Amino acid sequence: MPKPGHWYALAALVIVLDQLSKWLALASIMPGEVIYFAPFWNWVLTFNPGAAFSLLADQPGWQRWFFTLLALAVAAWIALELRKHPEQKLLSLALTLVMGGALGNVIDRVRFGAVVDFVQWHAAGYYWPAFNVADSAICLGAALLIFASFTHKKDSP
Repeated sequence: MPKPGHWYALAALVIVLDQLSKWLALASIMPGEVIYFAPFWNWVLTFNPGAAFSLLADQPGWQRWFFTLLALAVAAWIALELRKHPEQKLLSLALTLVMGGALGNVIDRVRFGAVVDFVQWHAAGYYWPAFNVADSAICLGAALLIFASFTHKKDSP
């Protein structure tokens, strides 16, 4: 049976991969530069002071600490949930991905005042907002949470 420590280690791995990828992006891409990678994929360097899809990015700065505290609170709640349900592998994996991604973005908010994004997908003239490894982990974790909610068997009373 998996132990909570295994899930915490996986969250730490997500954080390390996220921060390493951002370090590479910061070292390789100039702000405003667009590097063609594939017909649907560019490398760009942007700093998002808001939430997903630049929500509240135009605010004067309070959102930096709001989203930092929110992510820390969510990560703390997830850490407790992982202690309660380490045997539920799909649920624990989903929560772990969300926690690792949230903490990866917290590091950016504290260091830079904004989240470092560098992956840009596009098709037929439409561009998806730039994102990063942490954002991908959060989205995958959220999708797995939805899937887990439909597939988990309730305990009998």
